[in-house]
Amino acid sequence: MSKADATAQATIAAYYAAFNAGDPAGMLALVTEDVEHRVNEGGIRRGREKFAEFCAHMGVSYREELQDLVIFTSPDGTRGAAEFTVHGEYLKTDPGLPEARGQRYVLPAGAFFDLRDGKIARITTFYNLSDWVAMVSA
Repeated sequence: MSKADATAQATIAAYYAAFNAGDPAGMLALVTEDVEHRVNEGGIRRGREKFAEFCAHMGVSYREELQDLVIFTSPDGTRGAAEFTVHGEYLKTDPGLPEARGQRYVLPAGAFFDLRDGKIARITTFYNLSDWVAMVSA
């Protein structure tokens, strides 16, 4: 494993460790100022400020822990991917989604990353939204 590859692996691992710890400041410290955040079936948020707003919203509406994390990175350390299982609880209704009643869900998901200068410059997250809706609607 190259040094760049190891740095990318460590950066993505630290990002998810901060996520699981409920530490949005820790997540924000690992992204570039111009980070591009592409959410599943949603728009693109550009910049650390928009990403911080997203993290704050997620912290209110959902309680999630990512398990079974596997991280893949390119040898040059500029790209990465992660696969994981989301274990969550839906706490507060998100506009346009089913009503929140504390429903629990387990959902496979993944993400793709661009990395630059030891930080995350792009995050693209994927999961099956219709599966999630079915879980919280049951």
